[in-house]
Amino acid sequence: MSDLLSYDFMQRALLAALLVGITAPAVGIYLVQRRQALMGDGIGHVALTGVGLGLLFQTDPVWMAVVVCVVAAVIMELVRSRGNQRGDIALAMLFYGGMACGRLLISKSPAASGTGGSLDSYLWGSILAVDNGDLITISVLGAVVIAVSLGLRRQLFAVCQDEEFAKVTGVPVRLLNLSIAVMAAVTVTVAMRVVGLLLVSAMMVVPVVAAQLLTRSFRATQLLSIVIGVLVSLGGVVTSYQADVPPGSAIVLLAIACFAVFSLLAAPLARRRHRAAAAEGAEEGSVGQPTAGAGLAQ
Repeated sequence: MSDLLSYDFMQRALLAALLVGITAPAVGIYLVQRRQALMGDGIGHVALTGVGLGLLFQTDPVWMAVVVCVVAAVIMELVRSRGNQRGDIALAMLFYGGMACGRLLISKSPAASGTGGSLDSYLWGSILAVDNGDLITISVLGAVVIAVSLGLRRQLFAVCQDEEFAKVTGVPVRLLNLSIAVMAAVTVTVAMRVVGLLLVSAMMVVPVVAAQLLTRSFRATQLLSIVIGVLVSLGGVVTSYQADVPPGSAIVLLAIACFAVFSLLAAPLARRRHRAAAAEGAEEGSVGQPTAGAGLAQ
């Protein structure tokens, strides 16, 4: 481990993985709660247009991807909120059009002949791709997302559970829905250098559904999913270095392995909880009814 930490690029990669491990599940739980688990995948498709624009105009692809993803996320949320029956078709056009447009822009960029490897680093993630500028960008964006997702947890949870009830109680539903969409967009761009655009959605979903197998409250699920996200992100980067495999693939496979282990633990844990609840109910029933001879004793 000390050998691994002696390299600057590994230090940057581990810090970036740590931020991704916290950020992705912290936002992903709201998407899972709203049954929008694949939203991150769709935004990842659109992010490729931002990367293409950045390479074409020789600006920072990450920041350009942030702008494009935020615009796309707002459009997606507006389409969803209107409940248009053809909304799915519109979103599909946006997703696939974003990926096609991105590939076209990249092919026309000044360094098109040498962007094959660079494009792979955005699609699948790369340890070597995380430079000091990327780390600063990931840190700033990640800090904002974490602050919003944890600081507004109660309000965001209320919106995800029941929008109509939240409106009645005076919660700014439209603003919070847009906040979730924007946070998802920013999270995609934060994670794309480590996990890759094609796999970022998995980091927003798998740790959350794994945590749900063992927890019974929203807060506990969010905290456990963040712990899982951090462990598999750091473990995936270390595995990537040791085995010379793409970090995104290693991270996601570790997350899926964690889900499989939790699935095995969930069944006996559920049975134990059921027995405990049944025993508690039986005890309360016996206390509530007078036992034989009780009146005499008194």
